[in-house]
Amino acid sequence: MLGSINLTKFVLDPFTQQARFDWNRFKTTVTIFTRMLDNVVEINGLPLEEQRHEINHKRRHGMGYLGLGSTITMLKMKYGDAASVIFTEQVTKALAITGWRAGLELAKEKGAAPIMNEQFTVTGEMLRKRPEMLDDGYKVGDSVAGKVLHARYSRYMQQIAKSEPELVKQLAEQGCRFTHHSSIAPTGTIALSIGNNASNGIEPSFAHHYSRNIIRQGKKSKEKVDVFSYELLAYRHLINAEAMPYSDVPAQQLPDYFICADDIHPKQHVDIQAAAQKWIDSSISKTANVPTDYPYDEFKDIYQYAYEQGLKGCTTFRFNPEAFQGVLVKEQDLENTLYQFTLADGSVVELKGSEEVEYDGEYHTAANLFDALKEGYYGKF
Repeated sequence: MLGSINLTKFVLDPFTQQARFDWNRFKTTVTIFTRMLDNVVEINGLPLEEQRHEINHKRRHGMGYLGLGSTITMLKMKYGDAASVIFTEQVTKALAITGWRAGLELAKEKGAAPIMNEQFTVTGEMLRKRPEMLDDGYKVGDSVAGKVLHARYSRYMQQIAKSEPELVKQLAEQGCRFTHHSSIAPTGTIALSIGNNASNGIEPSFAHHYSRNIIRQGKKSKEKVDVFSYELLAYRHLINAEAMPYSDVPAQQLPDYFICADDIHPKQHVDIQAAAQKWIDSSISKTANVPTDYPYDEFKDIYQYAYEQGLKGCTTFRFNPEAFQGVLVKEQDLENTLYQFTLADGSVVELKGSEEVEYDGEYHTAANLFDALKEGYYGKF
């Protein structure tokens, strides 16, 4: 059960010297949303008995957020710099601790998740992985309650206890309403549709003006449409209606904190994920964008750096138009990419990806036509 909070909704006076985040309203929203996600467990609608048992036994859910990149820009910070890393940790920590407080109150009101009151037998493997249990007097064959294992011996909850020892102590005594609270999902669909193209999940905006390839019924290849980021639309509405990225006209230029995925060093992507991960008890969807011409030695170092930062996983993306024409496309990438078409008479036509070409009674961008023909989906929509 996943749910995401739109962080852009908590920015006050964006793009000004008074720009700030409304922490009180954010924490109130997390508290209410935690109760809402817990209620969803009751109407989960899962088809298999094993699935229903699992969710009712643990009552786990995954609260996350979307729009982090957009929010950072609205607060006049650059995604990946020191200030943005601090903010990322602050907002994720607030989500986590507020959620566990709500979980404690829900347990007092409605009861803890059943697994919290289940008794587990201490094993040798358990003691090897958690030597602190030996220090607390546990021996192989002893019984220990799930709520104690969860609150006292989970590495994640030990991290929470460093900031909120009394909260974790009460969770060990009472048990929490759920075993897991947080997870940052990709949120691509809801960020675009409900968030008005706010940045996805924990990511920066892909770009502030770009093209999205969409499937339109009856068209034989994907259709290219212009897209603007949420923060650009907000900036144009609040500050400068003429603003555009990459403009050479001074009156149209954006502040330097308007950066996007490709402007960020891969290690800065890792830094953002690391700042959030210590407060997320489940998973994070995060991608480090890597330039096409990035040296291999530096590329492999990204994974070593991610390991050193303690990440659970690391995903990279390197644009390669010869292998795949993506859903999201920058005009610059299309301009710089040439596509070759071999005609029936054997002659070859070479076109830029952004050029429009008439083929089979329709107009297509060269990139979308090439992709449709190569991948075999031309005319099948």
